[in-house]
Amino acid sequence: MQIINARLRHQAALHSLTMVDGRFTAIQAQSGPLAPQSGQYDAQGLLACAPFIEPHIHLDAALTAGEPNWNQSGTLFEGIERWAERKPLLSEADIRRRVHETLELLIGQGVQHVRTHADISDPSLVGLKTLCALRDELKEKIHLQVVAFPQEGLLSYEGGLALMEEAIEVGADVIGGIPHFEYTRELGVASMQQVIALAVKHDKLVDVHCDETDDGQSRFLEVLAYETLKAGLGPRVTASHTTAMHSYDNAYCSKLFRLLKRADLNFIACPTESIHLQGRFDSYPKRRGVTRVKELDKAGLNVCLGQDSIFDPWYSLGNGKLLRTLDFGLHICQMMGHQDFSRALDFITDHSARTLQIADYGIAVGNPGNLILLDGEDDYSVLRRQGDVRLSVRQGQIIAQRPAAPLLTPPWLSA
Repeated sequence: MQIINARLRHQAALHSLTMVDGRFTAIQAQSGPLAPQSGQYDAQGLLACAPFIEPHIHLDAALTAGEPNWNQSGTLFEGIERWAERKPLLSEADIRRRVHETLELLIGQGVQHVRTHADISDPSLVGLKTLCALRDELKEKIHLQVVAFPQEGLLSYEGGLALMEEAIEVGADVIGGIPHFEYTRELGVASMQQVIALAVKHDKLVDVHCDETDDGQSRFLEVLAYETLKAGLGPRVTASHTTAMHSYDNAYCSKLFRLLKRADLNFIACPTESIHLQGRFDSYPKRRGVTRVKELDKAGLNVCLGQDSIFDPWYSLGNGKLLRTLDFGLHICQMMGHQDFSRALDFITDHSARTLQIADYGIAVGNPGNLILLDGEDDYSVLRRQGDVRLSVRQGQIIAQRPAAPLLTPPWLSA
């Protein structure tokens, strides 16, 4: 396959991209626009970008909002209660149907890599087993990583540690945790030590729901960072949410950031979810509820953005568009300078690739022929237009395509 008249990020010239046997074999700057030949795809000056990456989502819970009951308060903890009511209704067929539907939505929006959490606070492990099976079945179409996530606690849930060991045997790619949901601080600390020990023992990545609360005294991030540093796991470990950081005082954060930089772990923020789940105990002033994305990024730490949920007990909206998530994130985190816009796509591409430890990611000769075409010429115009992904190519084959939206004439001008 060959794509002509494509723009590349941070480059002025148009380019031709050639893919043979599923890999990029040539990337050539053009002196000007080319007339398309037979078998060529004309990008018409649109931006060619590495595929989007969804680094944090719960596919086992997707499309279950209101089943059997709605989260009326909109809170995190009622969401956990509503999910506990839905879990007895889970089956392989139910999960397969919803995951296929959700993945089609994501693929249509340019996503080719997904890290999904699977609740293992369930003796049947039906969610994790089904997602691991789908990961292997769909690998030609989309890359899935499955996190064994102890939603109700690794140590506080009866048999939680044994279920984690079983989940690893089944084939989980990543070990999860939720220290702030354990019954005591001591159990939370012990759970982080167990998670890191299991990662070392089984050579697994780590992704912890860490301090997803307004409580400024929830400080398990320092424990996770220290255990990561001690084990030398660095970028193999991810702290998701860390929303308590919005309540930490600056003096404590000054000390904390020193440890975070030494530990070199990754961060995932989910702005659309956190902005409505957090700050629930505030009247006014009301906290925004999103971790310190801007400050972490400025400190040189790797931060990426995810959707977290699509129509589930915690978030009853969602459409699979990471550009929407990015738009929310930049607004909420006050990253609205032109220098922020000019590299905005990093937060849903390159940064997430580092978090998921994806090898050979990006548009480069020798890499897999994976790319998307976006409605714009650069990061700024893509972000501003919030258009649809026009084309998605995986291993040199088109897997999703959408024509340009027609320009509509206002009725007062049509006469």
